[in-house]
Amino acid sequence: MTKPTTALKQRTIDLLNERGVELAAIADLVIFLQKDYIVGLTAEEALASVQTVLSKREVQNAIITGIQLDIAAEHHTLMEPLQTIVERDEGLYGVDETMALSIVDIYGSIGFTNYGYIDRIKPGILSKLNAHEPGIIHTFLDDLVGAIAAAAAARLAHDDTGEQDTPFK
Repeated sequence: MTKPTTALKQRTIDLLNERGVELAAIADLVIFLQKDYIVGLTAEEALASVQTVLSKREVQNAIITGIQLDIAAEHHTLMEPLQTIVERDEGLYGVDETMALSIVDIYGSIGFTNYGYIDRIKPGILSKLNAHEPGIIHTFLDDLVGAIAAAAAARLAHDDTGEQDTPFK
């Protein structure tokens, strides 16, 4: 029998894939964030960190909620003015970033700085998700994917023995 958390994690991954986001693309963002800090970071290590982040229930809940809201907006089933706000990905809306912050916070303050940086420059898959193509809405998804990468990078930074404080004398 599949454990409920395992099933929810798999459903979360399936939803990401259905929306065009492969975990390897998120791992690429992790490498982008950590390449200058963790020497020899591999794609496998970055992907394992992404998988660990996706194992957390609060992350799964945020992703499922955000994707559902994006899909509802694509189907024009949100009430106004929310429909228009989400369709336009209005800059002052901020709820999409707030949802993402619930993910970046799970591995400490470095997740916030990672997220702010990656959200600003939108490398890799984030630029595709933020393209605002007609009929495709990723108002929540681009921020959530950036948050997953930021949290996975923060997790790796915390595990990096080269970044640990030097012992007291």
